[in-house]
Amino acid sequence: MEPYTTSLQHIWAELERIDLLIQVQVARARQLHTVDENFQGLYIPEEEVDALLAEPSGLPRWAAESLPLDQREIQRTLHQLAVKIAWRKVESKKQGVNLRLDRLVQQFQLSELEVDALLITLAPELDLRYERLFGYLQDDVTKRRPSVDLALNLLSPTFAAKLAARHAFTSTAPLLKYHLVQLFDDPAHQQPPLLSKCLKVDERIVNYLFDGDELDSRLLPYVQALLPAAGIDALLLPPELKQRLVWLTRTKARQAEPLIFYFQGPYGVGKQSVAAALSCETGLRLLVIDGEKLLSAEELPFETAVRLLMREALLQNAVLYWTGFDALLADERRAWRDSLLRSLETSPGLTILAGETAWEPADVLQATTFVRVEFPRPTAVERMQLWPRALNGALPVEADFDLGALAAKFRFTPGQIQDAVATARNLARWRDPENGQVTLTDLQTACRLQSNRKLETLARKIVPHYIWNDIVLPADRVQQLREICNQVKYRGRVYGEWGFDHKLSLGKGLNVLFAGPSGTGKTMAAEIMAGELGQDLYKIDLSTVVSKYIGETEKNLARIFGEAETSNAILFFDEADALFGKRSEVRDSHDRYANIEISYLLQRMEEYDGIVILATNLHKNMDDAFVRRMQFTVEFPFPNEKNRHRIWEKIWPSATPRTPNLDLDFMARRFELAGGNIRNIALAAAFLAADDGEVVDMRHLIRATQREYQKMGKVMSESEFGEYTKHVMT
Repeated sequence: MEPYTTSLQHIWAELERIDLLIQVQVARARQLHTVDENFQGLYIPEEEVDALLAEPSGLPRWAAESLPLDQREIQRTLHQLAVKIAWRKVESKKQGVNLRLDRLVQQFQLSELEVDALLITLAPELDLRYERLFGYLQDDVTKRRPSVDLALNLLSPTFAAKLAARHAFTSTAPLLKYHLVQLFDDPAHQQPPLLSKCLKVDERIVNYLFDGDELDSRLLPYVQALLPAAGIDALLLPPELKQRLVWLTRTKARQAEPLIFYFQGPYGVGKQSVAAALSCETGLRLLVIDGEKLLSAEELPFETAVRLLMREALLQNAVLYWTGFDALLADERRAWRDSLLRSLETSPGLTILAGETAWEPADVLQATTFVRVEFPRPTAVERMQLWPRALNGALPVEADFDLGALAAKFRFTPGQIQDAVATARNLARWRDPENGQVTLTDLQTACRLQSNRKLETLARKIVPHYIWNDIVLPADRVQQLREICNQVKYRGRVYGEWGFDHKLSLGKGLNVLFAGPSGTGKTMAAEIMAGELGQDLYKIDLSTVVSKYIGETEKNLARIFGEAETSNAILFFDEADALFGKRSEVRDSHDRYANIEISYLLQRMEEYDGIVILATNLHKNMDDAFVRRMQFTVEFPFPNEKNRHRIWEKIWPSATPRTPNLDLDFMARRFELAGGNIRNIALAAAFLAADDGEVVDMRHLIRATQREYQKMGKVMSESEFGEYTKHVMT
């Protein structure tokens, strides 16, 4: 006797026993087949009907026939085969030969009867002659697959044993529970009993036994198989967390008990990286399941998918990592969620569920080890360590990178940092195909591209065009705006290195109030700050936020702040007094719910780590509670004559043709206008000049000013235009 050198040799050896069982029953059946072979199985002669009525129930007629072979010799041969197979299995394992059938038996805890039933159904996959033999034994040439009845008859010496063996073909037994074999009906037999149902080995099991490791084809759209190579030491995690994760995983693996982790955190915080590291630590593969996509699968029932996944984890010797578990937390999907959790309770091994919502199981997993692990967004100090790691091995990089500024401005997760670096590489290759050196500009552009584009469906993105020299404000107001930008630039140092992060639970973002009349530069200031910080600016349209339906306003605000969190965006609420005005006294239910909306907004502003700018035309209309919670309040005064003159000088592009005698002193002195109105007048004058085919002169300015006043609903007398009255349109 030699050890098996391949898994297939072992399967052939096991089939020798099945062959012997089939030979014995064929010999018995042959004694009863007296009908012409050409009509065998196609009709029942009269004498056979009489014999059917006379035979005992429960076993086929050939089971009652005397054996043409010696019973003791048969049993001795079967025993010798079993001993020989057992010895060769032991020796094969010593030599490291992976016997797939033996591993299948161990993984799914199959009994001897279940193993033999599996082999009977496997036989036609190896040799088609078994199809004809099964047709012969079932007295029907069209039945080429073994029925449950035939399998039980081959394996059960008595009727009592046959009744007991039926349990192997119930839905809770391993063969059907894990879809190792399939039951299917004879098309000509409507609603047949269990005994008449036919058996077939599942295609995935056939492939597995023949040394195939491909995923079940039904799972391919939803599952990715990975072989992790990096352990947990390679991850940027607290040492204590690493130790607990590895200790618990290894302990439960040795005990062959189920262990379920719930990894909670936003995209990119490293949930899948930790799952892969734990798989590597235990020498297992990782099966990554797209939970949201699987839930929407129409061709694959959810419970069937769960069983196939449990089976695949055992076949692949893998950890299950279920992404998008939040989708199962909806009330209408509770039945599916409970079904999944019940399956996990009985499945030894590690399962990792991943989502963004905080969750603890209720009424399930009472007897199973369940641990929720929260993965917060990395701090600025941690991001400072992540950026060099991500850039290591990239294309040539500029030497004078200010990674601290990137870490402070963009509150990225590790995954988002990796994505940004990959995008920056591609930008560099496109800009400079020959050298492809990644610049700071490439990285900043890539970071903005990584921002979540869904926010654009909720707010209007503003592309910054202005710089500090464009805005005309008192010096202390400009200094205030610069101080706001500095709080973003140096937040990593103050919160991380200097320890303020541990002193504050909320309020780490910046809430800023811009107050002043329309046109005084509030939107321009927001654009300048966004450009200075390299962050996206989103202007919120309040008409899409405030809803007359109870609860809808909170939902809209939640979506805006949720998307902004991943977009690293500056939120700019213009005309904010419409939403954030003084809270009214509660006179009816509408007032009560309006105050609830305001309280909810306060909560979200405190939780948001970015910049929120509230712009109002009337400071006195703002609720005092809001004003107290603002880190900065910047007043935008109506420009005096001196500042109006500066605005008139700065408003003209260098390429705009103008006469040298434009009387900007007169315009600043005579017309008390805000910067927004001055911009409108300058633009309108340019169009008037273009229509005349001339350069911009005082005639165009006076006419444009007259139109602006008409738009504002003001009427001016001709005398107010002084020596330029002749240019007034009548």
